[in-house]
Formats: sequence, C-alpha cells, structure tokens
Amino acid sequence: MLRKLFLATALTLTAAGAHAGNPVFPGWYADPEAAVFAGRYWIYPTTSERYEEQTRFDAFSSNDLVHWTKHADVLDAKDVPWAKKAMWAPALVEKGGRYYFFFAANDIQSDKELGGIGVAVADHPEGPFRDLIGKPLIGSFQNGAQPIDQFVFHDDDGSWYMIYGGWKHANIVKLKDDFTALQPFADGSTYKEITPEKYVEGPLMFKRGGRYYLMWSEGGWTGPDYSVAYAIADKPTSPFHRLGKILQQDPAIATGAGHHSLFHVAKDDSWYIVYHRHPLGDTNGNHRQVAIDRMVFDKEGHILPVKITNEGVKPQPL
Repeated sequence: MLRKLFLATALTLTAAGAHAGNPVFPGWYADPEAAVFAGRYWIYPTTSERYEEQTRFDAFSSNDLVHWTKHADVLDAKDVPWAKKAMWAPALVEKGGRYYFFFAANDIQSDKELGGIGVAVADHPEGPFRDLIGKPLIGSFQNGAQPIDQFVFHDDDGSWYMIYGGWKHANIVKLKDDFTALQPFADGSTYKEITPEKYVEGPLMFKRGGRYYLMWSEGGWTGPDYSVAYAIADKPTSPFHRLGKILQQDPAIATGAGHHSLFHVAKDDSWYIVYHRHPLGDTNGNHRQVAIDRMVFDKEGHILPVKITNEGVKPQPL
C-alpha cells in the first residue's frame, strides 16, 4: 500500500464524462515521465516555470488515467545540495523495492559549471526523494551532448541503460546496478553517440517485437513546431535512422506537442502517449500542459501519427 496516497494534503482531480479530457490536470507542467508503480499510473512532470523557479517536482497518480491525485513536492532542491535551478525532465524506475528519480539540474553550458544529470532515491513512489550520490551522475559534455533529458531503459537481459542529451546530440550509457555510476560497454567505451537525423532532445527508448524504438523531440520547445519522431533498430546502440514524425501540433487543438513518455498496458497491448503542449493563442513558452492520447502501431510495427485531442482517453484500469 502506498503510505501517503490518500493523505488529506493530496488533491483529487476528477474529470467529468467518459474521457479524461486534455490537459489531464491543471497547472503549467512539461516533460512528463510516465510510469506504473504499485498498480497505479504515475506522471512526474517538470514544473514549467522560469529556470530559477524550477527547484521542485510534483507528481500525479491515477488508477484509470482519468482521475488524478496530486502529490506535491516529491523532490525539492533543498534535498539535492548541488542543484540550484533548472531541475527538469524526470525519469523514474523501481528496483529492489526502492524508487529512483533521475533529473537534470542547473542547465550547464560548459564543463566548467556544476550540474548535469543526477539521481535521487525514495522508499515510495510519492517520495520524499533524496539525492543518492551527492554529485551529478553525468556532469560533463560528451560527444557534444548537454547532460539533460535523461531516460532510463531496462533491457530484457537485465542491463540498465540511460539515453540522454540536448544540443542536438544523443548518447547512450550503461548504468551500474545500484545507479551510483556508469559502467563501460564491452568494447571499453562509456559514452556512445546514437544521434538520429533531426534529433534535438527528449529521447525515449522501448522494446517491442524484439526491436528497439528510439523516440525524440524535434524543433524548439517554446514554439509551435515542437514535435516527436522515431526510429527502430536491432540493438540499443545500433544506428537509428529516422522513420518519421508521429506527434505534432494541430492548429485547431494545441501547439508545440512534444517531449513525451509512454504508458503500455500489457493486458490488451494498448499504448498511450503522455506529452506536453501549449494552449492555443498563448505565446508564453513556459505555459505548457500535460495531455494523454492513444498511440497505435500498424501490422509492421510502425507507429501511426497520433491525433491530439481535447477529449483525451477513456478510462483504462490496470
């Protein structure tokens, strides 16, 4: 049982009707991470404020993708001594009954600055999370990639990978089993660049049908052209060749649809894309909202273009 799930401080957000409605919960949030922990859906977004105010994270949980409960301040900069600003793009995994929260902080512009990708840990998915190693896990530029926008992928053979990178470069690294450091690949290298065509930031990896899918965001995050594309390869380190764009703005619905994550419900092989977007007519780049829509594959395993909606998705119990 989740210890603090129904504390009086949690706010239950109820959507009317048969669909969740987009955005799925109120507030300016971005870069949503989707996870399933303890039989519930969880979304961990960036708090979409000025960089100096991005010093904490909220989380949201649901048992059906429609009704969401807010859990405030699951991670705060005061519990990460080296993080001062620009904390964003969470990545969450569970291992051995503990929960690990990977995040970027400080928006470093060179190796002379302190910051990069960190990791925190908690005993419950709603936190409180505390810094794990007292320093960034990745705190320097490698292969031209700014150390931000990390995603953690657990492969079938037990390997843990992190895919990350801003400034139009994507790297993949292997994590030690306790997440306290990186470990080299079999060839002795630590950082492998896997940047596909038109990549900007926000990578995500998953495996389906024995193949590895790499997804990422293109365009500028403050503008209407922000979008998501993908590629497929036979290995997580293989060259990924761009297949096409699957998520983008609809001038009748919202703009700047990008930086996503995924829910997969195995019982019926249904997939849901969780992403942020800008309200129509709003030109403030930080005014981003979280939405959920269906994602569908064709018979060959290609991802079909996603139709973004105001209705959102129907209830989907786990």
